[in-house]
Amino acid sequence: QLQLVESGGGSVQAGGSLRLSCAASGVTSSGYFLGWFRQAPGKEREGLAIINTVGTTTYCADSVKGRFTISRDNAKNTLYLQMNSLKPEDTAMYYCAARRPLVFSDDRCAAGQYNYWGQGTQVTVSS
Repeated sequence: QLQLVESGGGSVQAGGSLRLSCAASGVTSSGYFLGWFRQAPGKEREGLAIINTVGTTTYCADSVKGRFTISRDNAKNTLYLQMNSLKPEDTAMYYCAARRPLVFSDDRCAAGQYNYWGQGTQVTVSS
């Protein structure tokens, strides 16, 4: 019964920064892979960044490498995404997601691998 709730979205000017948070509840999230995804209208859901159970990070989208940083604070049961140098093309609904480790080889950036999702938080970047 893991629950995820995103916060921290909003409207910013190009070049600005936002820090998204994803608060987990119900169970401790330390045993889950956690990730950030985004989806713009009419577009596929896109994996952005993943952090595994021991803190190893994977950045999925070339467009965010070097600008976004994923982290987790297991003591607070919270996932973060620090977003810097935001661009208008970053405008999307941002979701956090979780999954348990899999027994088969996985593509950790694939949205279909995740079975727990937050409600999303809107990020709008104006030029």
